[in-house]
Formats: sequence, structure tokens, C-alpha cells
Amino acid sequence: MPVCLTPNAIAAINGGDVDSKPLVQVVDVKLIGSAQERYRLLLSDAASSQNAMLATQLNDLVKSGRVRKGSVVQLIDYICSTVQNRKIIVVLNMETIVPECEIIGNPKMYPETDAVAQKVLPNINPGNIQRFNNDNINGRNPVQNTQNFHSAVQPPPRANAMQNMQSFRSAIQPPYQPPPNYRNRGPIMKNEAPARIIPIAALNPYQGRWAIKARVTAKGDLRRYNNARGDGKVFSFDLLDSDGGEIRVTCFNAVVDRFHDIIEVGKVYLISKGSLKPAQKNFNHLKNEWEIFLEATSTVDVSPEEDASIPQQQFSFRPISDIETAENNSIIDVIGVVVSVNPSVPILRKNGMETQRRILNLKDGSGRTVELTLWGEFCNREGQKLQEMIDSGFFPVLAVKAGKVSDFSGKSIGTISSTQLFINPDIPEACSLRSWFDFGGKDAASLSISREIMTGGSKNEIRKTVSQIKEEGLGRSDKPDWITVKATVSFIKTDPFCYTACPLMIGDRQCNKKVTRAGNTRWLCDRCNQEFEECDYRYLLQIQIQDHTGLTWVTAFQESGEEVLGFSAKELFMLKEQDDERFAETVRSKLFYQFLFRLKIKEETYGDEQRVKITVVKADKVNYSLESQYMLDLISKLS
Repeated sequence: MPVCLTPNAIAAINGGDVDSKPLVQVVDVKLIGSAQERYRLLLSDAASSQNAMLATQLNDLVKSGRVRKGSVVQLIDYICSTVQNRKIIVVLNMETIVPECEIIGNPKMYPETDAVAQKVLPNINPGNIQRFNNDNINGRNPVQNTQNFHSAVQPPPRANAMQNMQSFRSAIQPPYQPPPNYRNRGPIMKNEAPARIIPIAALNPYQGRWAIKARVTAKGDLRRYNNARGDGKVFSFDLLDSDGGEIRVTCFNAVVDRFHDIIEVGKVYLISKGSLKPAQKNFNHLKNEWEIFLEATSTVDVSPEEDASIPQQQFSFRPISDIETAENNSIIDVIGVVVSVNPSVPILRKNGMETQRRILNLKDGSGRTVELTLWGEFCNREGQKLQEMIDSGFFPVLAVKAGKVSDFSGKSIGTISSTQLFINPDIPEACSLRSWFDFGGKDAASLSISREIMTGGSKNEIRKTVSQIKEEGLGRSDKPDWITVKATVSFIKTDPFCYTACPLMIGDRQCNKKVTRAGNTRWLCDRCNQEFEECDYRYLLQIQIQDHTGLTWVTAFQESGEEVLGFSAKELFMLKEQDDERFAETVRSKLFYQFLFRLKIKEETYGDEQRVKITVVKADKVNYSLESQYMLDLISKLS
């Protein structure tokens, strides 16, 4: 394809052009940076060349080979910025016109010293400028000198221009003509041009003025802090634009006073004049390498009208089965049907502050369920509403935006300050899940990925009998064995049945270490090195289970103990303190119930003795309909 590069494009861009969309050639491509990949290009207009920085969202153009040495490209969005006292073109968007081409012309690096003179008009003959300067030095008539200068900057005759042209004919882009804004004006003052609205994905620290139009999808709490520089306050909010780009905005101190009250979730804003800094990924889960810090000169204006092109929220849902392999502390979006909700319970944090915790279970079509832990206000707000729905017999769909994955005692999800919960949201994924659940999904078998059900073991349920545990030597290998046994509770030891535990929070987990008396009214945790007036109580049950092949002893801790006895350890401890006979009767009433026990079996060393320890990680009451289907499947395989 015959191609003519846009004449004087490099000079025009240095002069402030941002609208001509010139055709240029990539003379060189170089990868820079190790922690963060960035590409530096050398762009040419056949006469001049200049370094350019490619926005990171365009990296795939280089990686896929669509932009390489020799490619002819059209610059769509670009700006010339000064970086470390050098001018560099920042390319925000471009299109490949010719993927590969011989180098056109003999381009020379665009001289920084001539930049100011060139900005007057691109088509300047350097020899004439030098002659004008010499005449001025030699003291000739200044009027004549001015005439000489004007003749120097006139475009060359068309015949001469054609002689200097490449043999390529322009079939795509007309030659660049300086727009009126830049003609005969001299250098453009910084920030003189109005800020343009650009996509969030195009934001980078090398830009001058910019503006974005986006919807607030989340607003964080106002937090106060104290450090070596004194007291301060901070809050953040998340933005989403019509192209699906997301970014976090943070305000400190006096800027908080300006913008905290005007920011509302769901509204669309026009924002400009902020600084971009690398996102702190420990606290920022959005898929953007930058975040905006608003300053005293920043502007935040509510959009005068609603923009339907910007979605209310953006989700990246993952099936519950994928959470099994998700990294600990990673932030994910998940959607499921709420199948159970536990009561809200008070928890004492390590800093002495009390908060609320509520655990519920989500189920989806991947054949798995997962525990979702609600903290703080989520318990009384969305948690209470979900509890009422479940109590009325309705199973709502819940979408979780920005839940935090935990691998403590299996895989689970917890809320953080930026988490958002949407009950029965009006989105296609919720409608599909609702239909699946109502037409068979409610009774579909599923496995929990929480409480170590799958850690280190098979992702498929392995059924065994009690006698097979000993016959097959389960638990004696390097890794524990994970099995399911259908068995009956035949005996429960009650002396002791629980231990006194630390109620303080370490991060998002309760300490749970054994505590001892510190005087008559207080308890001491050696791990937390703190004292408190009330302790927690946690199950440490020794249970004898049996099936048609034999019996064995198993250990059940807090959650599995509650599933077997139907009471919390604290409730049962208080009952024992008040009425020992009623306590004994309550425990006896739980005998001879049949459960599906999910067991972890591992050989451990006690002193010099090797013992196989069997731990109950979950105890489900037998669903006889599903169990009948399971046995029918076994019979069909035998036949």
C-alpha cells in the first residue's frame, strides 16, 4: 500500500497539536521497566523522529505484533509532555495502518533547542533562519531583517516540496496543516487548552490536563489517623466510566472537607486536575495500576444529566468452585443463592472494640457452597434482611462485590470496608441463577469448600465405612486423607466438652487460643498479651460414631460441634452451670442421630507415640432423598 507520512507531524505535536491524527512510522520499539512493563517507541514523520511512551493499556499491540519496528500507525489520542526536562510524546490511543514497512526517509532526532522556533510554524527552512540571525547580528536594517524572516518561514514552492517527497503517495491521511489554534502564535502556554474528557483506561501520570466522566460505584468510610506528621483524615471512592474503566480516588484532610459530602454512590461526576500515583494494591482491588489523588485545585462537578451509557455497577463473577484455587486475601466478585443465615454474634476485636459477625452460606450451579462472613454494619443491614427472607421460606440471590478470600479453616469469603452486597439484583446472572435454583438447583447435591473440606484433598467426595479407616491405613501418608462417612452418634464425652477461648480479633479472625484466669474476674491470653472480663467458649468434643462395620472416636471443634449438638458451646456451658441434670438430658437427646461426617484423618505424634487423629470438619444431617439416589447409583454401577 503506498503510504505518505504526515509532513512535519513531529514538529506539530511539539507545538501543541492534539487533533490532527497524523500518520507516523515506528522506527524502534524498546521494553523498559521491570516491575511494570512499558514500551518506548521512536516515532518518525520521515524527516524528524522523537521518543514516545506507549500507554500501558496499549501494550498488547506490541505483544501481539500489531505494532513493531517499521509499522505505520495513526495517532488517535496523544499529547506531548515534558518528562525529566525532555519532551516525550505520550500515546494514549492509535491504530495500525501498515503492520510492516521499510523505514521511510532518513529521519533525524527532533532537536530540543529548535522546539520553540519550530512551534511558530512547522514548515521553516533552517538555513533561512540562520541567515536571518546572521543578518541581525551584522546590524542590517531591522525592517529588512523582518522581511527576510517572513520570507524564511513561508512554505516552499510546491515543485520543491514534491522533489523532497517520498515515492509513496498519500492514500490515507492528508498532509498536516496547523490548526488555527497553533498558527502564528508562538509557544502555547501550559494548560491553556481546555481539558478533554478521556477514558479512565487512558489516564497516566505523563498527561497534563485531563478530565473524566464516571459514576461513583462505592464510597469508603471517613477514617482518621495519627502519624509523625500529626492527625489527619482520609476517604476514598471508586469510579466507573462508559468504557468499563475503573479507578479509585483518594482525598486527604482539607480536600476531604471539600468533596466528602458531595460524593454520592450512583451519581455521575466530571472530575479533573488530580494527580496520578501508583495504586496501593494492598488496599486497592480495582484493575488499574493508578489511583487519583485530589488536590486543592481539583474540580468535582455533578453531571447535569444522567448518562445511561455508564453502568450502575460492574461485576466480574467467579463460580464458587473457582474460589477453591483462589489466592488467600485476593478480592473477588461472587454471586449465589443464600441457603442459610446464622444469627449475628458480638465479637471483641483486639483493640478492645466490639463488632458484629454473621455467617451465611451461598450456593451456585458449580456444585459447591461457600461461607460468607459479614462484619460490622453488614450484619444488621443486609444480614438482617437476608435472615428475614430465609425465615419466611424464600432463598434470595446475593451478589457480592469485592469480597475477600480467606483460607483459614478451608476457603471462605469475608466482607471488607469496600465490599458491596446486592440482594436480588436486576442483572442477567441473578435471573439465570434464580431459574436454576427454582427448577432443581435447590435440591442439587453440593459440597462446601469452607472449613478445610477440600484443603489438600480430593475435590470429589470419597465415601468410606468406619472399618475402612483402619483397614486401609488412612491418615498414615504425608498428607491427610479426606473422606465422608455415614455414621450414627453413639456417645459424647462431656468432661470436658469445651475450653475457654480468647475472644479478641487478629485481623479478620478470632484468636481462639486457650485463656487462663488472671485474678477472680479477668482472663488472660498469652498470645495477645491482653486481659479481658469475658472469655469465649469453644467446643472440643470427643464423639463416638458407628456404622454397620464398626465404631471409632472422632474430635469435633466449634462449628462441627454446633452441627451435632444444635447449641453453641457457650450456651451449653451456661446450661451446665445452671442445671446439670437438664444439661445431661440435652446431650443424651442428641445421641443416635445419623450424620454424613466429613472427616480429616492424619497421623500425629504425641510424645514418642504415633496416633491417628480423626477430626470432624462438617456434620450434615442425612438427606434421605439424596442418600437414596446415591445408593441407587451404586446399585446401577454394580449391575
